[in-house]
Amino acid sequence: MVKTTYLQMLAYLRRAVPPSREGLTVVHAKRPTVAYYRFLYDAVGRDYDWTSRKKLSDAELAALLNDPRLEVHVLMADGVPAGFAELDRRIEGEIELVQFGLMPEFIGQGLGRFLLQWTIDRAWSYGPRRFWLHTCTNDHPAALPNYLKAGFAIYKEEMKENQP
Repeated sequence: MVKTTYLQMLAYLRRAVPPSREGLTVVHAKRPTVAYYRFLYDAVGRDYDWTSRKKLSDAELAALLNDPRLEVHVLMADGVPAGFAELDRRIEGEIELVQFGLMPEFIGQGLGRFLLQWTIDRAWSYGPRRFWLHTCTNDHPAALPNYLKAGFAIYKEEMKENQP
């Protein structure tokens, strides 16, 4: 069984989270290629059973990536991709944090906390009424505690059978 937890933020919680080290930048990957996106998605999600984007054909994924309301932001550490955040602004007044995570080599260095706050700041710069996400027990064990510490609140939980 997999437990999925849905979280939301209904008001902007401004926090100062300085970079945990030198050489960090967040780059907006505008209209990333399918290959680059699949690289990021696999590098971050392979250990956590991420499958939703793998089910899309290249054409379906390209159509999503070419929509300016879907944003991919890549955390770079000394010029190397360290993780990414994907924001979906296609529903008026709402922003979903669709994908978020770090590559295994960069976990445990405080980078996730920095990228999460950067992403929260970016999302709220659009003035939504709601910023939301979901995580599950297949994700990194620190995911849910980090979202809660950042100011998200749980609004729904559900149990589902593990999907093959």
